[in-house]
Amino acid sequence: MPNEKARDLRKRQTEAEKLLWSRVRNRQLGGLKFRRQHPVSPYILDFYNEEYKIAIELDGNPHGHDNQIKKDKTRTAYLEKQDIRVIRFWNNEIFENLEGVLETILRDINDPSPDSLRSAPSPIGRGT
Repeated sequence: MPNEKARDLRKRQTEAEKLLWSRVRNRQLGGLKFRRQHPVSPYILDFYNEEYKIAIELDGNPHGHDNQIKKDKTRTAYLEKQDIRVIRFWNNEIFENLEGVLETILRDINDPSPDSLRSAPSPIGRGT
């Protein structure tokens, strides 16, 4: 069932997911292999790098609401217990500063210290 849902999500990508995928697929970003809509039960990660155990999550407007913030924190805590680090970006960051997003991903992969990791989207430009 998670694989079917992941397959469906791959077919229905958001515009932000399409844009980021166009820049990380086929090892374009630092030679790193990413998967999209990767199941880690009970969740499906937007993008995942197995070698470094990094999840990249793109958040739209609903993620700025209190109930979704709580769900995202629960999800991140679960993934961290699986030794998966989570990097979050707002969708509009993908559209407005894609190069900066890519640099942040590379920086966080190359510097795995907790202080360097972006586990929450930037408060600037919330939503979309």
